[in-house]
Amino acid sequence: MKLEMGKRTVTAAEEDETEEVVVPAAAESRPCSYSLSCKVGVAAAAAAAAAAAREGGEEPFVPPLNFAMVDHGVFRSGFPDTANFSFLETLKLRSILCLCPEPYPEANTEFLRSHGIKLFQFGIDGCKEPFVNIPEDTIREALKVVLDVRNHPLLIHCKRGKHRTGCVVGCLRKLQRWCLSSIFDEYQRFAAAKARVSDQRFMELFDISSLKHLSPSFSCLKSS
Repeated sequence: MKLEMGKRTVTAAEEDETEEVVVPAAAESRPCSYSLSCKVGVAAAAAAAAAAAREGGEEPFVPPLNFAMVDHGVFRSGFPDTANFSFLETLKLRSILCLCPEPYPEANTEFLRSHGIKLFQFGIDGCKEPFVNIPEDTIREALKVVLDVRNHPLLIHCKRGKHRTGCVVGCLRKLQRWCLSSIFDEYQRFAAAKARVSDQRFMELFDISSLKHLSPSFSCLKSS
């Protein structure tokens, strides 16, 4: 397996608090062109897999923290651990986009290697407000990976799937022509009480003009 690691480590918002987290449903505030199957498909697949596991007397599949489907072939979550590997196998991933700067854990690296999954890593340090400096260039490079369907199915993750992942997904939504209120609503569903004004301000001001030429082709980005 080929590993592609981003060399830069930069500063952006991310949480490191210990807390009880409720895994939210995918955001419902979307443009009229949104295909409902994008949201329902992954939940149905996970439920069917869990039911099959129970019937076979096996342990049910456990998704990573804050797991959800972003779009056809694109998922998001917190940092997967070994308990989530069986679930990740069901996604048949080609790529993982990690937004944490720390070296990827050995167990995770071995899982990727054994399943032929490519790792893209763009290290963004996690810190709390007011010491927030979200790296626009790094977010832009991460989006290029997401927009390339050759990397799909793809999982985007950071530590808890809130701030760093939320910023990448929020900027993707701008490319999908979501209105800001829908972008912020989705961000807040995952960040919950930890939502940050600085993240939302970054998404509002993020310039998507340099990415429009990439001609995204996965489902919800297609013109109606």
